[in-house]
Amino acid sequence: MKAPIGVFDSGVGGLSVLHEIQQLLPEESLLYVADSGYVPYGEKPPEQIRERSRKIAQFLIDQGAKALVLACNTATVAAINDLRSEFDMPIIGMEPAVKPAALATRNGVVGVLATTGTLHSAKFAALLDRFARSVKVVTQPCPGLVECVERGELAGPAVEDLLQRYTAPLLAAGCDTLILGCTHYPFFRSTLQAMLPPQIQLVDTGAAVARQVQFRLTENHMLHSGPPSATQFWTSGDPQQMHRVLPQLLGMHGKVNMLPV
Repeated sequence: MKAPIGVFDSGVGGLSVLHEIQQLLPEESLLYVADSGYVPYGEKPPEQIRERSRKIAQFLIDQGAKALVLACNTATVAAINDLRSEFDMPIIGMEPAVKPAALATRNGVVGVLATTGTLHSAKFAALLDRFARSVKVVTQPCPGLVECVERGELAGPAVEDLLQRYTAPLLAAGCDTLILGCTHYPFFRSTLQAMLPPQIQLVDTGAAVARQVQFRLTENHMLHSGPPSATQFWTSGDPQQMHRVLPQLLGMHGKVNMLPV
């Protein structure tokens, strides 16, 4: 099925998931919406997130999307059930990597770096109850990190100060595995690896989401074989700013359009 896959996030963080989809499904065409005018979702009320998610989902469907990926933990928690009720198509969401982290930890202590919205959600609490009963989980909200990625600021003294501030309590608690619980945070992986002790494991769910996209398209006979169309980008923020950070975050240039919703 030649139609594209629509991916969206509160900003450019979901490009980490888009990259994983590109790697696994190189023949699929992709659409990406960065709702940067409303970033970060993690600090917004659920009603507003649901409203934005529905509008963006409808926009991507109007562009011909055959499936939707909510490349945002907060949007998944707030809106995915409503979207699945309204739209008859594969809709894939995110969730923090509690299960793989619980399996990966060697000493039974896992740290979570995430937005306030994710950490306070009922879905996150349910994940802990389901997969983390045998491990100790220490959580850390990380205000400011999303905005750094939006600016393309992935390293440097200011970023390292923030990362140091947020990881220090987790290391002090004995965590040997850290969950990158927001799609923006994998862009800090190199900086974190340079800062943290070598035995600390970093876990995120981008690759797992890409595999779920592949599974859902396969079971619905919707996979495409053939050369893909160029990825299309929209933002509700500053198109020029997103255009500037695309090569840094995704390793490619692309035209960025203004989102009309």
